[in-house]
Order: sequence, then structure tokens, then C-alpha cells
Amino acid sequence: MTDEYAPLGLFIGGSWCRGAAGQTTPVLNPATEEMLAELPLATAVDLDRAVDAAVAGFETWRNTPIARRVAILHDAADRLTARSERVARVMTLEQGKPFAEARGEVLRVADALRWDADDARRAYGRIIPSAADTVLSVRREPIGPVAAFTPWNFPAGSPMRKIAAALSAGCSIVIKASEETPGTACEIVRCFAEAGVPDGALNLVFGDPAEVSAHLIAAPAVRLVAFTGSIPVGKLLAAAAGAAMKPCLMELGGHAPVIVCADADPVAAARRAATAKFINAGQVCTSPSRFLVHESLVDDFVAAFVRAADAVVVGDGLTPGVTMGPMANPRRIKAMEEFMADAVSRGATVLRGGERLDRTGFFFPPTVLTDVAPDARLLREEPFGPIAPIVGFGDLDDALRVANSLPYGLAAYGFTRSAATAERLTRGLEAGILSINHCGGSVHEAPSGGVKSSGYGREGGPEGLDSYLITKRVSHLLVN
Repeated sequence: MTDEYAPLGLFIGGSWCRGAAGQTTPVLNPATEEMLAELPLATAVDLDRAVDAAVAGFETWRNTPIARRVAILHDAADRLTARSERVARVMTLEQGKPFAEARGEVLRVADALRWDADDARRAYGRIIPSAADTVLSVRREPIGPVAAFTPWNFPAGSPMRKIAAALSAGCSIVIKASEETPGTACEIVRCFAEAGVPDGALNLVFGDPAEVSAHLIAAPAVRLVAFTGSIPVGKLLAAAAGAAMKPCLMELGGHAPVIVCADADPVAAARRAATAKFINAGQVCTSPSRFLVHESLVDDFVAAFVRAADAVVVGDGLTPGVTMGPMANPRRIKAMEEFMADAVSRGATVLRGGERLDRTGFFFPPTVLTDVAPDARLLREEPFGPIAPIVGFGDLDDALRVANSLPYGLAAYGFTRSAATAERLTRGLEAGILSINHCGGSVHEAPSGGVKSSGYGREGGPEGLDSYLITKRVSHLLVN
């Protein structure tokens, strides 16, 4: 254990507490495999208390004047910014990503909170011309208590997207953050509590994922389900919400293609794609994960990509100079080994990496493959790790067909010097997020989300509050 790590607990109705049954689970440091702390887990009794608190908190928070709500949320963002180094250390200890990445994530989510808070001022309704004795209007109102579920790969980013949007819209929220990265979520919640968010408006729980989700989704008071995670789990939660006629916001997995067209600069494309590939050890739902390169550029692209992979320094994220940390848990190591075994059995050539590093911690190196068979799992399933399969293509229509052939549609990337080709990629790629000539991540001012099996609803931008608001039509007949 370490004094640097955050005190852990459930946050229900404005108070920190332990689960009613006293159950806990260990939290591990993926770089050392040592235990950081014991995390309290919620029971059904705790979850009921959280929902009841969210009901009461909703009534208080929705009736708080918008100027006061915005001021409180800005205060929380300022507190998080001031504590960014401490929160980043907590994140690196529990998730593994390099400290610089972790601190950047904390600062970005503080800015995202400011964006959502300010955008709530613009949740406008409208007056519609009608009969002389009638006032016809449309109002935007908070949907109510929200149940939210977030994963471990972005311990600040994923929870904050849900918390910021819910609170900015005037909703209350019960959020189940990851049991593997709870410390960051606890630190974020402390900022909101100290800023003055009313008791019950924000509640944080941990527990058995299936039990917690089933209990919260079934609770009559919960009006919206917001989830970030895998497609199989998302389908289960959406089905449960559908049975209760509750709307969902689903940000699910992807398998992002990168198309490097014949007129692109292969070296620049490889450098940018490799940088994005190895961020967070590839554990990013929008990570570039299928590299389709025009056959005339393959050799140069591969050589530059390999050089970029060789430059990555793998190690403990708190060690200066490290640029890629461990995988977050042993499940990811096992998955990487299975992907590699399948690809190699089908004839893939391993140019770099490919095997778990022989050291303490869940370390897997940057891995580059060519000659990957079309039916290899790497080209059909999201690897969610630092493995880059590179394949050639001869015709752009064929590349688009391959890119769109999977049920995923979260992110896609393209490289070209031609405006006409860029427009062809824009029209042709089936994805909710498309980047041309770069592999940039999410931004506060624009929406993110997927199509097809990668989910529905949007986070970020003016669209980011839509799921958390209802549209109410009011027809007022004027009478004497």
C-alpha cells in the first residue's frame, strides 16, 4: 500500500461510507502487481440508498438557479485543476498510464466540465407562433436521476463525461465507476462535494458490475442509463433498459481503420498513427487498430512505423522518460497473447514485439505485424492493446469496403493530400468520428459517438446534453 493513493469509499447522499455488508475487493498497481488498497463494495441496500438520495438530490439541484449551478461546477473544475498532479499520480498508480498522459487527462476533463456547465446556459426552448389566445412553447428540462457505468481505461475521462453532462443539465446521478480504477473517481467526487454540489445530486458506488447495473436500471426512479464500455455489455444493459422503457446513451467499442491513400506522405502518416496507437497502451476505444496502406507506400509506412515503435519506452508510468505503461490488468495480457497466437498461426510476420515482457507487471510491448490474413482475429475483433496489423490495398473502393465490413463504427482515420479524396473518405467511411491527416482524440466542443454496433447518443459539443434533457411541449390557452 502507499500513502500516495486515494482514500476509497462509496459516496451516497453527501457522505463517504463503506458498504453495508463490509465486502471489499483489492485494487492493484498494474506496474508492480502490488495491492494499493481495499475497495468497499455496495450491496442492494446501499444501492437503494443511493437511488433515494438521487431522487432527493434531483429536486434540490434542478431547482438551483442556473447561475449558481454553473458557479458550483466551475468551482469543482478549478479544484480538480489545482489537484491535477495528485489525481494524476493516483491514476497512474491504479491504471498504469504514464504520468504525463494521466495529468493531461485530468486537465482535459476539468475543461470538459467547464464546457458542459457553460453550455447548460444555452439549453434553450422556444416560443412557436400560434393562435392569438394560445402560447405554444417548447421547454428543455432535465430528464431526472441518471444511472451511469464507466470502464477503467480513462479513469477521469469516462466518469467526468457522465457526471459533467448530468449535473450541467440539472440531473442527479448515481455512477458506478470501475472497481479497478476507483481512486481517480473518488478524487473527482471530492472536488464536486467540496464545491457545494447538494447532497444526493452526485453519488458514487462500486460493486459487482452485473448486480449493480441490474439493480440500478430496474429502479423506477432512474430515468436514463449512460454507459461506456464493451459492445456485449452495452447490449445487455440496453436490453434491460429497453424492458423498462428507459432511454440509453451508449458509447461502445470500435475497431478503427486507418486508410493511407496513394497520395499520402507515408512517413508522416506512420508517425502520427503510431503515436495514437500506443497511447494508453492501445487501451482506447478510438485507437487506430487496422492499418490499410496503399501498396505503393507499404514499405515506407512499415519502416517508419517500426521506428516509432522502437522509440516507445515501456515501464512504470511514474518513471521519468516512460512513454507507455503496462496493460491495466492480466485479462488484457491474456487477450494480447491470444490475438498473437491466432495471427501467427495464420501466417502473420511479427516485426516487433509480440510477447509479454519478462518482468513484474502487466507489460506488453509495442507490436507490429504484416502479412496478416484477412480472417485473423486482429482484423475482425478490437484488440484493445498495443498491436498494430498493417495490410496493403490496391484500390480505395476495396479499402473502404474492408473498413466498413465490420459491425463497428466508432472512429476512423484517413491520410491523403487530396481534398477530393478526403471528401470521398468522409462520405464513404461508416464511423461517428472521422479524422483526416491526424489521429486526434475527443474535444469538448464537438460530439463523439458511434454508429452501428458502436452505440448511439453523443458526448461532447452542443449535442452532449441532449440525452440528459427532455423536450416538453406546452400549449397554454389564455383565459380571462
